[in-house]
Order: sequence, then structure tokens, then C-alpha cells
Amino acid sequence: MKTGKSLLSMHAQLPSPSQSQYVVALVEDDALLRQEIEIHLMSYEFMVHAVNSALALDDLIARVPVDLFIIDLNLPGENGLSLCKRLRQSMPEAGIVIMTAKVALHDRLAGYSHGGADVYLTKPVSPDELVLVLRNLGRRVKLLEADDGWSLSLRDRTLSGPEPSQKLRLTNREKSLLIALIQAHENTLDSVSLCDLCSDTDSDEVMSKHALEELVARLRKKFKTAQPEGSEPAIKSVWKVGYQLCLKINLVH
Repeated sequence: MKTGKSLLSMHAQLPSPSQSQYVVALVEDDALLRQEIEIHLMSYEFMVHAVNSALALDDLIARVPVDLFIIDLNLPGENGLSLCKRLRQSMPEAGIVIMTAKVALHDRLAGYSHGGADVYLTKPVSPDELVLVLRNLGRRVKLLEADDGWSLSLRDRTLSGPEPSQKLRLTNREKSLLIALIQAHENTLDSVSLCDLCSDTDSDEVMSKHALEELVARLRKKFKTAQPEGSEPAIKSVWKVGYQLCLKINLVH
């Protein structure tokens, strides 16, 4: 295998993965290393989405639910430490791994205290250690998700509440809207971004703000049928911004 910045080295075969698949976002600007990590993790049945910058990650998590993040510190544009801090604020239960060539103690301490990382790994990283770290973090994430709150099943687009009777069927656009709000900072997104994210992927035409308002109104009505009488709206309008999700909703693969 490659040397220097290469991740992979000789390693023992790990046990087979569990039945639960974890969705991993890999943020690494070195193309060869990014591909190497992606291939290795996919061989252990992680679902990997690899990007090269914080900007590309923002676009990814607005569309795709992510459980675990692997983040390099030296990124173009926004650096990895700032990105980790943002992710921890917007997705407090996500698993965050910093993977970097920076080995100094003050960098490691900043990764934990400022970035909010769960694990700080220095390159070159043992591939077996990376897999085990992600599995352990994945189990923690799933345990945190298994509470009495709402959950959105991505497989069948079913939204379930704490009570057995609280079940809603969603359209693809409603699901896309909720995923975007769930993973956004403070569960809030502007209308322009939501229009783009909820547009038909098979068409170049972007959803209008009026269509977005109708989509939100229909989703509010669905929530209202399942919530106790007098409950606050699940989605509220934010003046001159867009919309905010006011419920905690877990994503279930």
C-alpha cells in the first residue's frame, strides 16, 4: 500500500459487522486517501459518503442522514476544527472522529474541547482501529436514538411518535424537508435552501416559495392529527429566514 499519508497498512481481519449499517460522512481533501478510506470502510459494510470540504459536507447532510463523521483538520475553506464545532452544536448526538496529521498535544486538546470530537486519531491510522472506533461510536449513537421521542423511518417514510397510535406516512418531499431540518443548525433552514432541497431531482425547476409553504402546511396538518390537542406546531415559521423544526426526531435507517 501507499506510504506517507496512506491510511491502510497490514492488519488483521476483523469480525463481521453487525446487522446495523452506519452512515459515515468522510471529509478529507486528499483524493487518494479519501478513496482508500472509503473503500476500506465499505468493505466492512459502512455506508460511506466522501466529500472534500466543509461546504460539500453541508450540502450532503442537508440531503442525507448521517450517523458518524470522520473529519480532517486541514481542509480548504472552513477548517476541520470549526466544522467539528458546528456539527456538535447542530447534531449533538452524532459521532465525530477527527483524523489528522497534527500530533501536538495542544491540537488534540483543541479537538476535544473546542471541536467536541469523540475521538482524535493521528495519521497514519490503523484501519482496524478506525473500524472499531466507528462501530463503538455507532452503537452509542443508536442507543441515544432509542428513546421515547419521534422517529423517522427512512426505509418506508413512516414517522412514529412516542405513542403507538402516533404514526404518519410521509411523501418523499415531506421526508426530504424533515431530514434537512433535523440535521440543520438549531433545526432551522432558510426558504431558498429548502426550496432547492425539496425540488424534484428529475427536473431542473426549483420549487417555488408558495409550493414550499403548501408543503409545510400539509406536514403541519399531519403532525396535528397525531399530537395532543393544544400542542405547539411541529414546524414554525422564522421571520425573514425560513422554518424551524420544534420536535426532536431521530432518523432510523
